[in-house]
Amino acid sequence: MKIKSILVSQPAPNESSPYLEMAKKEKIKIDFRPFIHVEGVDAKELRAQKIDLAQYTGIIFTSKNAVDHYFRLAEEMRFTVPDSMRYICQSEAIANYLQKHIVYRKRKISFGEKTFADLLPLFKKFPSEKYLLPAADVLSPDVVKVLDSAPIDWTRATMYRTVCSDLTDISVKEYDMLVFFSPQGIRSLGKNFENFEQKDTKIAVFGTTTEQAAKEAGLRVDVMAPSKETPSMTMAIEKYIRQMNK
Repeated sequence: MKIKSILVSQPAPNESSPYLEMAKKEKIKIDFRPFIHVEGVDAKELRAQKIDLAQYTGIIFTSKNAVDHYFRLAEEMRFTVPDSMRYICQSEAIANYLQKHIVYRKRKISFGEKTFADLLPLFKKFPSEKYLLPAADVLSPDVVKVLDSAPIDWTRATMYRTVCSDLTDISVKEYDMLVFFSPQGIRSLGKNFENFEQKDTKIAVFGTTTEQAAKEAGLRVDVMAPSKETPSMTMAIEKYIRQMNK
């Protein structure tokens, strides 16, 4: 079976995306549709978690969503974030994104290389702050593991949650391959298409937790990324397509 159409469970990318290059090169149709979206909690829900924003002297940001929802709730609760606040960001991209909400040069901002574990030296460097972790309803066990091993006082605050998007207007059966990046995306497939039978449909997944969720949902995983040979999803799909389309 040749791969002619792919549905990627993410928002449409910009013009320079490797997906669009692959579609052109391999002469395949690639559509994009987010299977999940983020909804923020309100101030009442945050207070129910016994979170007082004024108690914290440091914030740990793992995503741009966390940045947006922290500052949204601060505004909603009429809390003025002090200039003395320390920010620890998982990556430089997240640190740069802070400029959307604060005057960057005046603040205490540090960031890691890539993974959450890369932040450990920063926690050791600034152990005396009282840290808040704005997070989603589902938090990676790796994050908790790193924070518990760090010499810091930290508190988790659920500020947003990932929910299944309504996909009833599309037919997944029309695609030869479906591409997933999170366990929530797999759950959304099950929720939106209860009678989905995989049959010849190929499933591509990114990350071991997504792979696990797919297998638990009774799906056959045909393409797995990242790997040493194929560190990106597009590389993994391209390799698979070439093998299939021979």
